[in-house]
Amino acid sequence: MKLIKQLFFLKSPIKFRKALYILFALALFTIIACSNEGVSISSEANLVLHKNAMSGTPQLLTSLSSGAMGSAIGPDGALYVTQSGMGGSILRIDKKTGDITTSASGLPTSVVPIGGVIDVAFMDETAYALVTLVGPFFGDENINGIYRIDGPDSYTVIADIGEFALANPPSGFDFFIPMGLQYAFQPYRGGFLVTDGHHNRVYHVTLDGEVSEFKTFDNIVPTGLDVHGNTVYITEAGTTDQAHENSKVVSIDSKSLDVSNVAWGAPLMVDVEFNRGRTLFAISQGSWAGVAAGDAAEPDTGALVRVNEDGTLSTIADGLDRPTSLEFVQNTAYIVTLTGEVWTVDNVAGPPFGM
Repeated sequence: MKLIKQLFFLKSPIKFRKALYILFALALFTIIACSNEGVSISSEANLVLHKNAMSGTPQLLTSLSSGAMGSAIGPDGALYVTQSGMGGSILRIDKKTGDITTSASGLPTSVVPIGGVIDVAFMDETAYALVTLVGPFFGDENINGIYRIDGPDSYTVIADIGEFALANPPSGFDFFIPMGLQYAFQPYRGGFLVTDGHHNRVYHVTLDGEVSEFKTFDNIVPTGLDVHGNTVYITEAGTTDQAHENSKVVSIDSKSLDVSNVAWGAPLMVDVEFNRGRTLFAISQGSWAGVAAGDAAEPDTGALVRVNEDGTLSTIADGLDRPTSLEFVQNTAYIVTLTGEVWTVDNVAGPPFGM
């Protein structure tokens, strides 16, 4: 936190931006957890990953020219991936050949490696982009929020989440980015649910631009999400004082807003997705061996895991390099990594939904 605190005493805009870049270049992903408060998982048995005999072998589908964060399956069946940092684009990837084409460009970029276009989603065959870590705090005039993609190089801002966050700051934990860090979004009842891993919230955003708090948390760092019926599933990346081993998957009842623990045992989980039937999977970014919130997970320690009914996790594929997003088509997993690679794992689910 020493470097973070020093940022507020820099008077020169150039020095300020340079310091921010250094901070976030170091942070990569785990900067979203800036507080050192956390709760240990009491069941030690669930801190062990059980190796699945059906584990798949990851296959590299394609590599992007820069880092990647979010993803979605488009109405045409292709995989769409966001280029973070200075990319400012959404790429279309052919699932069979790995060929890459640019679907949208010219979106806001960020001096922060994981900022700018961080996620993509589709509603009624229209693409939407989630943009974060931009605006005056980072030396530009862009908006943190949801953008509707109107064409290959045109878009419309439909919701200013940063403005809402600025007017309604969180409490109960330390934070230093006034507009938050929106990480992922998902279509939900004619609008979107959006996680904020820095302000520890889930927002509900309508297509008319109305932003409200769907659920607020203590410092647990909500990241990826999926919706199944009336239940919302979220990964909590966890906190640094627990080396992110207090990371877990939780569910939120959309009516009562009660939160229930679903599974735990893998460090720094960042996305959760249903495959066929009710088989739930998550990705772990990997082992965290740092000493500060700006230290990233160790390379090649990430994993694709399956959620079991007893709250444990089974490893489907390991050795992944800091995965950030997960999608499924039939029984194949598509995994996007922080380094801009897209990997596939076949036959992830067993009978009756797989094989």
